[in-house]
Amino acid sequence: GFIGGIGLGIGYIAPVSTLMKWFPDRPGLATGLAIMGFGGGALIASPMSNALMVLFGGGTETEDLASGLVPTFVVLALSYAVIIAAGAYVIRLPHPEWKPDGWDPSKVEATPMQTNLNVSANKALKTPQFWFLWIILFTNVTAGIGILENAAPMIQDYFPGVTAAAAAGFVGILSLANMGGRFIWSTASDYIGRKNIYLLYLGVGALLYLVIAFFGGSSLALFIVSAMLLLSFYGGGFSTIPAYLRDMFGYYQVGAIHGRILTAWAAAGIAGPLIVNSVVESQSAAGNQGPELYTLSMYIMVGLLVLGLIANVLMRPVAKKYTVEYAEQQQEVTTDAYSK
Repeated sequence: GFIGGIGLGIGYIAPVSTLMKWFPDRPGLATGLAIMGFGGGALIASPMSNALMVLFGGGTETEDLASGLVPTFVVLALSYAVIIAAGAYVIRLPHPEWKPDGWDPSKVEATPMQTNLNVSANKALKTPQFWFLWIILFTNVTAGIGILENAAPMIQDYFPGVTAAAAAGFVGILSLANMGGRFIWSTASDYIGRKNIYLLYLGVGALLYLVIAFFGGSSLALFIVSAMLLLSFYGGGFSTIPAYLRDMFGYYQVGAIHGRILTAWAAAGIAGPLIVNSVVESQSAAGNQGPELYTLSMYIMVGLLVLGLIANVLMRPVAKKYTVEYAEQQQEVTTDAYSK
Protein backbone atom coordinates (compact mmCIF):
# COMPACT_ATOMS: atom_id res chain seq x y z
CA GLY A 1 0.00 0.00 0.00
CA PHE A 2 2.83 2.40 0.84
CA ILE A 3 4.62 1.75 -2.47
CA GLY A 4 1.32 1.98 -4.33
CA GLY A 5 0.65 5.32 -2.67
CA ILE A 6 4.02 6.64 -3.88
CA GLY A 7 3.17 5.55 -7.41
CA LEU A 8 -0.25 7.16 -7.15
CA GLY A 9 1.32 10.46 -6.06
CA ILE A 10 3.82 10.46 -8.93
CA GLY A 11 1.13 9.56 -11.44
CA TYR A 12 -1.15 12.27 -10.08
CA ILE A 13 1.30 15.17 -10.08
CA ALA A 14 3.39 14.67 -13.24
CA PRO A 15 0.60 15.02 -15.86
CA VAL A 16 -0.93 17.99 -14.05
CA SER A 17 2.26 20.07 -14.04
CA THR A 18 2.92 19.14 -17.69
CA LEU A 19 -0.58 20.11 -18.81
CA MET A 20 -0.27 23.57 -17.26
CA LYS A 21 2.78 24.21 -19.43
CA TRP A 22 0.80 23.29 -22.55
CA PHE A 23 -2.12 25.54 -21.53
CA PRO A 24 -0.53 28.61 -19.90
CA ASP A 25 -3.60 30.63 -20.88
CA ARG A 26 -6.07 28.16 -19.31
CA PRO A 27 -4.33 26.36 -16.43
CA GLY A 28 -7.59 25.91 -14.54
CA LEU A 29 -9.21 24.15 -17.50
CA ALA A 30 -6.17 21.90 -17.96
CA THR A 31 -5.91 20.85 -14.32
CA GLY A 32 -9.68 20.50 -14.07
CA LEU A 33 -9.80 17.98 -16.91
CA ALA A 34 -6.87 15.97 -15.55
CA ILE A 35 -8.04 15.85 -11.95
CA MET A 36 -11.63 15.15 -12.99
CA GLY A 37 -10.24 12.10 -14.79
CA PHE A 38 -8.38 11.09 -11.63
CA GLY A 39 -11.57 11.28 -9.59
CA GLY A 40 -13.61 9.54 -12.29
CA GLY A 41 -11.23 6.59 -12.41
CA ALA A 42 -13.00 5.08 -9.41
CA LEU A 43 -16.21 4.84 -11.46
CA ILE A 44 -14.39 2.42 -13.79
CA ALA A 45 -11.92 0.72 -11.44
CA SER A 46 -14.40 -0.19 -8.70
CA PRO A 47 -16.91 -2.18 -10.79
CA MET A 48 -14.09 -3.66 -12.88
CA SER A 49 -12.32 -4.88 -9.73
CA ASN A 50 -15.53 -6.44 -8.41
CA ALA A 51 -16.20 -8.17 -11.73
CA LEU A 52 -12.65 -9.58 -11.85
CA MET A 53 -12.86 -10.90 -8.27
CA VAL A 54 -16.13 -12.65 -9.11
CA LEU A 55 -14.61 -14.04 -12.32
CA PHE A 56 -11.43 -15.37 -10.71
CA GLY A 57 -13.08 -16.39 -7.44
CA GLY A 58 -15.95 -18.24 -9.08
CA GLY A 59 -18.69 -16.67 -6.96
CA THR A 60 -19.94 -13.70 -4.98
CA GLU A 61 -19.43 -15.07 -1.46
CA THR A 62 -16.74 -13.45 0.71
CA GLU A 63 -14.49 -16.52 0.46
CA ASP A 64 -14.84 -16.57 -3.34
CA LEU A 65 -14.02 -12.89 -3.66
CA ALA A 66 -10.99 -13.29 -1.38
CA SER A 67 -9.62 -16.15 -3.50
CA GLY A 68 -9.92 -13.98 -6.62
CA LEU A 69 -8.07 -11.05 -5.07
CA VAL A 70 -4.50 -11.92 -6.13
CA PRO A 71 -5.23 -12.56 -9.84
CA THR A 72 -7.39 -9.41 -9.84
CA PHE A 73 -4.44 -7.34 -8.60
CA VAL A 74 -2.18 -8.93 -11.24
CA VAL A 75 -4.60 -8.10 -14.07
CA LEU A 76 -5.10 -4.55 -12.80
CA ALA A 77 -1.35 -4.02 -12.38
CA LEU A 78 -0.62 -5.20 -15.93
CA SER A 79 -3.48 -3.11 -17.34
CA TYR A 80 -2.34 0.01 -15.51
CA ALA A 81 1.28 -0.58 -16.56
CA VAL A 82 0.32 -0.75 -20.25
CA ILE A 83 -2.04 2.24 -20.14
CA ILE A 84 0.27 4.48 -18.09
CA ALA A 85 3.35 3.52 -20.13
CA ALA A 86 1.50 4.37 -23.34
CA GLY A 87 0.44 7.71 -21.88
CA ALA A 88 3.94 8.48 -20.62
CA TYR A 89 5.36 7.70 -24.07
CA VAL A 90 3.28 10.37 -25.81
CA ILE A 91 3.52 13.09 -23.13
CA ARG A 92 6.06 15.79 -23.95
CA LEU A 93 6.97 19.15 -22.49
CA PRO A 94 6.37 22.07 -24.86
CA HIS A 95 9.28 24.03 -26.29
CA PRO A 96 10.34 26.79 -23.83
CA GLU A 97 9.29 29.47 -26.34
CA TRP A 98 6.00 27.80 -27.30
CA LYS A 99 2.74 29.60 -26.60
CA PRO A 100 -0.89 29.10 -27.69
CA ASP A 101 -2.08 31.01 -30.75
CA GLY A 102 -3.43 34.41 -29.84
CA TRP A 103 -2.12 34.34 -26.27
CA ASP A 104 -0.05 37.31 -25.14
CA PRO A 105 2.10 36.46 -22.08
CA SER A 106 2.59 40.17 -21.34
CA LYS A 107 -1.03 40.35 -20.17
CA VAL A 108 -0.15 38.11 -17.24
CA GLU A 109 2.16 40.82 -15.89
CA ALA A 110 -0.81 43.14 -15.43
CA THR A 111 -2.53 40.68 -13.07
CA PRO A 112 -1.32 41.17 -9.47
CA MET A 113 -2.11 37.61 -8.35
CA GLN A 114 -0.20 35.97 -11.23
CA THR A 115 3.55 35.99 -11.76
CA ASN A 116 5.96 35.53 -14.64
CA LEU A 117 8.74 34.85 -12.14
CA ASN A 118 9.65 31.47 -10.64
CA VAL A 119 10.19 30.13 -7.13
CA SER A 120 11.99 26.88 -6.30
CA ALA A 121 10.30 24.22 -4.18
CA ASN A 122 12.67 24.81 -1.27
CA LYS A 123 12.17 28.57 -1.36
CA ALA A 124 8.40 28.14 -1.64
CA LEU A 125 8.38 26.46 1.78
CA LYS A 126 9.81 29.67 3.25
CA THR A 127 6.99 31.86 1.94
CA PRO A 128 3.80 32.61 3.90
CA GLN A 129 1.85 32.00 0.68
CA PHE A 130 2.73 28.29 0.69
CA TRP A 131 1.44 27.83 4.22
CA PHE A 132 -1.69 29.88 3.56
CA LEU A 133 -2.39 27.60 0.59
CA TRP A 134 -1.70 24.56 2.77
CA ILE A 135 -4.32 25.76 5.26
CA ILE A 136 -6.75 26.54 2.43
CA LEU A 137 -6.45 23.06 0.93
CA PHE A 138 -6.55 21.33 4.32
CA THR A 139 -9.73 23.09 5.45
CA ASN A 140 -11.51 22.67 2.12
CA VAL A 141 -10.69 18.95 1.87
CA THR A 142 -11.48 18.26 5.54
CA ALA A 143 -14.92 19.80 5.10
CA GLY A 144 -15.60 17.76 1.95
CA ILE A 145 -14.41 14.45 3.34
CA GLY A 146 -16.48 15.06 6.46
CA ILE A 147 -19.64 14.62 4.36
CA LEU A 148 -18.38 12.21 1.69
CA GLU A 149 -17.13 9.57 4.13
CA ASN A 150 -20.43 9.55 6.05
CA ALA A 151 -22.92 10.41 3.33
CA ALA A 152 -25.06 7.25 3.43
CA PRO A 153 -25.61 7.03 7.20
CA MET A 154 -25.96 10.81 7.42
CA ILE A 155 -28.88 11.08 5.02
CA GLN A 156 -30.61 8.15 6.75
CA ASP A 157 -30.13 9.77 10.16
CA TYR A 158 -31.53 13.07 8.87
CA PHE A 159 -34.38 11.34 7.02
CA PRO A 160 -35.23 7.90 8.51
CA GLY A 161 -37.50 7.05 5.59
CA VAL A 162 -34.57 6.93 3.14
CA THR A 163 -33.75 3.33 2.19
CA ALA A 164 -30.26 1.83 1.96
CA ALA A 165 -30.56 1.77 -1.84
CA ALA A 166 -31.56 5.44 -1.94
CA ALA A 167 -28.67 6.30 0.40
CA ALA A 168 -26.28 4.51 -1.97
CA GLY A 169 -27.76 6.56 -4.82
CA PHE A 170 -27.13 9.72 -2.80
CA VAL A 171 -23.46 8.74 -2.48
CA GLY A 172 -23.33 8.28 -6.26
CA ILE A 173 -24.86 11.73 -6.80
CA LEU A 174 -22.24 13.27 -4.52
CA SER A 175 -19.48 11.52 -6.46
CA LEU A 176 -20.81 13.04 -9.68
CA ALA A 177 -20.96 16.48 -8.02
CA ASN A 178 -17.37 15.98 -6.89
CA MET A 179 -16.29 15.13 -10.45
CA GLY A 180 -18.26 17.96 -12.02
CA GLY A 181 -16.88 20.48 -9.55
CA ARG A 182 -13.33 19.51 -10.45
CA PHE A 183 -13.89 20.65 -14.02
CA ILE A 184 -16.51 23.40 -13.76
CA TRP A 185 -15.08 25.42 -10.86
CA SER A 186 -11.46 25.04 -11.90
CA THR A 187 -12.33 26.23 -15.41
CA ALA A 188 -14.26 29.17 -13.94
CA SER A 189 -11.14 30.17 -12.00
CA ASP A 190 -9.43 31.06 -15.30
CA TYR A 191 -11.99 33.85 -15.69
CA ILE A 192 -12.63 35.10 -12.15
CA GLY A 193 -9.27 34.31 -10.58
CA ARG A 194 -8.02 31.65 -8.19
CA LYS A 195 -8.39 33.79 -5.07
CA ASN A 196 -11.99 34.62 -5.91
CA ILE A 197 -12.95 31.02 -6.61
CA TYR A 198 -11.59 29.96 -3.22
CA LEU A 199 -13.63 32.72 -1.61
CA LEU A 200 -16.60 30.90 -3.14
CA TYR A 201 -15.48 27.44 -2.00
CA LEU A 202 -14.77 28.52 1.55
CA GLY A 203 -17.28 31.33 2.15
CA VAL A 204 -20.33 29.75 0.51
CA GLY A 205 -19.22 26.36 1.85
CA ALA A 206 -19.36 27.69 5.42
CA LEU A 207 -22.86 29.08 4.79
CA LEU A 208 -24.01 25.73 3.35
CA TYR A 209 -22.83 23.89 6.45
CA LEU A 210 -24.88 26.34 8.53
CA VAL A 211 -27.88 25.67 6.28
CA ILE A 212 -27.53 21.93 6.88
CA ALA A 213 -27.06 22.45 10.63
CA PHE A 214 -30.16 24.65 11.01
CA PHE A 215 -32.50 23.55 8.21
CA GLY A 216 -31.06 20.32 6.74
CA GLY A 217 -33.58 18.06 8.46
CA SER A 218 -36.58 20.09 7.25
CA SER A 219 -36.24 19.39 3.54
CA LEU A 220 -34.70 16.43 1.71
CA ALA A 221 -34.21 18.51 -1.44
CA LEU A 222 -32.42 21.27 0.50
CA PHE A 223 -30.16 18.70 2.17
CA ILE A 224 -29.23 17.03 -1.14
CA VAL A 225 -28.60 20.31 -3.00
CA SER A 226 -26.47 21.69 -0.16
CA ALA A 227 -24.42 18.48 0.04
CA MET A 228 -23.95 18.44 -3.75
CA LEU A 229 -22.67 22.01 -3.76
CA LEU A 230 -20.31 21.25 -0.87
CA LEU A 231 -18.90 18.23 -2.70
CA SER A 232 -18.52 20.23 -5.90
CA PHE A 233 -16.46 22.77 -3.91
CA TYR A 234 -14.44 19.89 -2.46
CA GLY A 235 -13.63 18.64 -5.97
CA GLY A 236 -13.00 22.15 -7.23
CA GLY A 237 -10.53 22.77 -4.41
CA PHE A 238 -8.44 19.83 -5.58
CA SER A 239 -8.34 20.82 -9.22
CA THR A 240 -7.81 24.55 -8.70
CA ILE A 241 -4.86 24.30 -6.29
CA PRO A 242 -2.24 23.46 -8.99
CA ALA A 243 -3.23 26.55 -10.99
CA TYR A 244 -3.14 28.66 -7.79
CA LEU A 245 0.39 27.35 -7.16
CA ARG A 246 1.39 28.26 -10.71
CA ASP A 247 0.02 31.77 -10.22
CA MET A 248 2.03 32.21 -7.03
CA PHE A 249 5.27 30.35 -7.78
CA GLY A 250 5.55 30.07 -11.58
CA TYR A 251 6.24 26.95 -13.65
CA TYR A 252 9.82 26.25 -12.55
CA GLN A 253 9.16 23.56 -9.90
CA VAL A 254 5.38 23.69 -9.65
CA GLY A 255 5.13 19.88 -9.68
CA ALA A 256 7.42 19.56 -6.67
CA ILE A 257 5.55 22.33 -4.85
CA HIS A 258 2.26 20.60 -5.67
CA GLY A 259 3.60 17.41 -4.12
CA ARG A 260 4.45 19.23 -0.92
CA ILE A 261 1.09 20.99 -0.71
CA LEU A 262 -0.71 17.64 -1.03
CA THR A 263 0.45 16.76 2.48
CA ALA A 264 -2.59 18.87 3.40
CA TRP A 265 -4.75 16.28 1.59
CA ALA A 266 -3.15 13.48 3.62
CA ALA A 267 -3.74 15.35 6.88
CA ALA A 268 -7.34 16.16 5.90
CA GLY A 269 -7.97 12.51 5.01
CA ILE A 270 -7.30 11.69 8.66
CA ALA A 271 -8.90 14.76 10.25
CA GLY A 272 -12.22 14.80 8.34
CA PRO A 273 -13.52 11.32 9.18
CA LEU A 274 -11.99 11.52 12.67
CA ILE A 275 -13.90 14.71 13.49
CA VAL A 276 -17.26 13.47 12.21
CA ASN A 277 -16.99 9.93 13.60
CA SER A 278 -15.81 11.15 17.01
CA VAL A 279 -18.66 13.64 17.25
CA VAL A 280 -21.25 11.06 16.14
CA GLU A 281 -20.01 8.57 18.73
CA SER A 282 -20.01 11.15 21.53
CA GLN A 283 -23.47 12.45 20.60
CA SER A 284 -24.84 8.92 20.34
CA ALA A 285 -23.41 8.07 23.76
CA ALA A 286 -25.15 11.18 25.11
CA GLY A 287 -28.49 9.85 23.85
CA ASN A 288 -28.88 12.15 20.84
CA GLN A 289 -30.14 10.86 17.51
CA GLY A 290 -31.04 11.95 13.99
CA PRO A 291 -29.67 15.33 12.83
CA GLU A 292 -28.43 16.06 16.36
CA LEU A 293 -25.67 13.49 15.81
CA TYR A 294 -24.05 15.78 13.22
CA THR A 295 -24.86 19.34 14.35
CA LEU A 296 -21.61 19.82 16.25
CA SER A 297 -19.66 18.45 13.26
CA MET A 298 -21.34 21.03 11.04
CA TYR A 299 -20.23 23.85 13.35
CA ILE A 300 -16.67 22.51 13.42
CA MET A 301 -16.61 22.44 9.61
CA VAL A 302 -17.88 26.03 9.53
CA GLY A 303 -15.01 27.04 11.81
CA LEU A 304 -12.46 25.26 9.62
CA LEU A 305 -13.81 26.85 6.44
CA VAL A 306 -13.72 30.30 8.05
CA LEU A 307 -10.07 29.65 8.96
CA GLY A 308 -9.39 28.74 5.31
CA LEU A 309 -11.29 31.83 4.19
CA ILE A 310 -9.06 34.06 6.35
CA ALA A 311 -5.95 32.39 4.92
CA ASN A 312 -7.23 33.03 1.40
CA VAL A 313 -8.02 36.69 2.14
CA LEU A 314 -4.43 37.09 3.37
CA MET A 315 -2.96 35.79 0.09
CA ARG A 316 -0.67 38.29 -1.63
CA PRO A 317 1.87 38.01 -4.48
CA VAL A 318 5.12 36.29 -3.47
CA ALA A 319 7.94 38.71 -2.60
CA LYS A 320 10.57 38.97 -5.32
CA LYS A 321 13.37 37.98 -2.89
CA TYR A 322 12.15 34.36 -3.03
CA THR A 323 12.34 34.05 -6.81
CA VAL A 324 14.96 32.27 -8.90
CA GLU A 325 15.40 35.42 -10.98
CA TYR A 326 16.24 37.49 -7.90
CA ALA A 327 18.82 34.91 -6.75
CA GLU A 328 20.45 34.96 -10.19
CA GLN A 329 20.47 38.75 -10.12
CA GLN A 330 22.17 38.79 -6.73
CA GLN A 331 24.73 36.26 -7.88
CA GLU A 332 25.56 38.40 -10.90
CA VAL A 333 26.02 41.45 -8.66
CA THR A 334 28.31 39.47 -6.34
CA THR A 335 30.32 38.11 -9.28
CA ASP A 336 30.73 41.60 -10.75
CA ALA A 337 31.86 42.94 -7.38
CA TYR A 338 34.52 40.24 -7.02
CA SER A 339 35.72 40.68 -10.61
CA LYS A 340 36.37 44.37 -9.93
